[in-house]
Amino acid sequence: MFPALAAAFAVLFCTPAFASDGDVVAVSLTDDSDYSIGLSDVDIVGSRVPLAEVQAPRMVTLMTQDEIEAASVHTINDLLEYIVGVDVRQRGAMGVQTDISMRGGTFDQITLLLNGVNISSPHTGHLSADFPVGVHDIERIEVIEGPSARVFGTSAFTGVINIVTKKSYTNNGLAHLYGGQFGTAGADFGLERMGRRNTISNRISTGLSRSDGATPNSDFGNLRAFWNSSIRQDNVKFDMQAGYSYRQFGANTFYGAASSDQWESNERIMAAVTSGFTAGQLYIAPSVSWNRWYDHYQWHKGSPAGENYHQVDTWAASVNSWLESAIGKTSLGVEMRTDMIRSTKLGYPLAADRYYRIGGIDGVDSLRYRFAADRTDLSAFLEHNVLLREWTISLGLLANMNTSLDYKWRLYPGIDISYRPFGNTAIFMSWNKALRMPTFTDLFYSGTNIEGNSNLKPEKTNDFNLGLRYRTGGANIQAQGFHSRRTDMIDWVIYESEPDGKTFRSGNFSIDCIGFELDAAVSPSYYFGSLGFINRLSAQYAYISQEQKYDVPIKASKYAMEYLRHKVVLQADISVTRKLSVSAAWRWQERTGQNNEPYSLLDGRIAWTERRWNAYLTCSNILDREYRDYSFIEQPGRWILAGALFYW
Repeated sequence: MFPALAAAFAVLFCTPAFASDGDVVAVSLTDDSDYSIGLSDVDIVGSRVPLAEVQAPRMVTLMTQDEIEAASVHTINDLLEYIVGVDVRQRGAMGVQTDISMRGGTFDQITLLLNGVNISSPHTGHLSADFPVGVHDIERIEVIEGPSARVFGTSAFTGVINIVTKKSYTNNGLAHLYGGQFGTAGADFGLERMGRRNTISNRISTGLSRSDGATPNSDFGNLRAFWNSSIRQDNVKFDMQAGYSYRQFGANTFYGAASSDQWESNERIMAAVTSGFTAGQLYIAPSVSWNRWYDHYQWHKGSPAGENYHQVDTWAASVNSWLESAIGKTSLGVEMRTDMIRSTKLGYPLAADRYYRIGGIDGVDSLRYRFAADRTDLSAFLEHNVLLREWTISLGLLANMNTSLDYKWRLYPGIDISYRPFGNTAIFMSWNKALRMPTFTDLFYSGTNIEGNSNLKPEKTNDFNLGLRYRTGGANIQAQGFHSRRTDMIDWVIYESEPDGKTFRSGNFSIDCIGFELDAAVSPSYYFGSLGFINRLSAQYAYISQEQKYDVPIKASKYAMEYLRHKVVLQADISVTRKLSVSAAWRWQERTGQNNEPYSLLDGRIAWTERRWNAYLTCSNILDREYRDYSFIEQPGRWILAGALFYW
């Protein structure tokens, strides 16, 4: 009953920090301007106030709808592989269990947003990427790299990814059917309804997928559903959304090489509402959101030994406001976020009369949550943007207090500057500080050869960034470099003094991290019109180097020593005829750490497009390479799928 009541409350009163159309500050990083091949001008928001693309103080990387449709993938997690600044490590195929990170950080250090709503899990970043939407729901993906705490809150430690969903399916609905090797089958459905005078829109989508798996004990089943609605009336707006996902999967050696028959299920419920209105010259955007996760894990499938149940809730409420004056645009906002976990393993022991019933689809009446923990994070934001003809200067400050620390307020400043010496060239400079609170797993998890630490300090970073972008109608070239000094970083390590030589313990250390990225794309069809059959060519490269500093000597690390040093992505999208298209993507990457061999993958897609339907054939890992994202977890070889989409 409680989830239903909470969802109803959220639908009526809650709102994400970002709206999907860009007319509310900190609602979306972009608006609905044409960006069909990723090279046209768009309006973006890299601050807490809406700024045109030519005025943006930070570089934002976009993956557009055309790029998404050309990609030979079936999940958002696979799609993120094609963004050079994003590190995606998958334990299973088709996004079954995915860790997403940026700039040599870990999966706990980025903020994931869905239409601006923070959907990152405080339990563990392993669960953050369980999206309630599918690839065909996405309008675009927006990426800001580097600390963004003064804009997006404390969890935006190494970057932010915002997934913006479509407002329509071109017509009124969509049906997508697909299937292929290894018993893989799936279906997606979507409907849209516009109200009178287009002031109200409603959109719902759902999807099912399953597979026997391409490697031992890698079968999975997924269910998802998503609804969003928008109301526009004069100077008032509401954007509402609710989502649900459930997945269960075989987790062969996912969390330890000693067990090949692990099993896990993840269930997510989320709801949010964004509103905005004007009061004189002041724009006010209040918001509330709610996320719930259920996690059920078995060390041996079907066995109670090593079995864990977790329930995590996050409630967030915020008010953002801004005012435009002769000296620029000024924003002031506040946010309160409460995280709570109830668990059979994580948290502080509860008195027997305070045990909680285990909820979710996998809930068992005979068991109870015997541990719990909670914390509240309070933040206040202040930002001012100075807008000149060739310059944008954005200065901001985050004041933060967390109840799990010492109840003291801490300040995290930042400055972003863009300089536009020519119409098609922009130079970006920034300096930002940020913090990240430990996850509940960092603090409390203990098990075979692993031990958490409830006294961990929050992570801190001091980041410098320099970027350059050159853009014309048919070409886009951008490069950026960064230097991050990170202290009190959290990692799971084996100390050299460890008595058994096997136990990983969570602890703090420091990192010096430098890196740079290059991203170049060109559209020959833009220059040659009907004679140009190549829609888009792109080449991307990223490099990172880190120096870790531990106070106590260590001999092994789970995450910090396994960052992505090199990554290369080459892509091509070609129209063979007016209806027949071919796309291909080649990716090569090299990861540091023991037993992490470099690998390259080639993926491809062939599609035939008609007015109300299209059919396609995709092949991932065309060359059937043997590879591992994690050193001991085998990934699938060649995987062929076929599908068709129908519109009405």
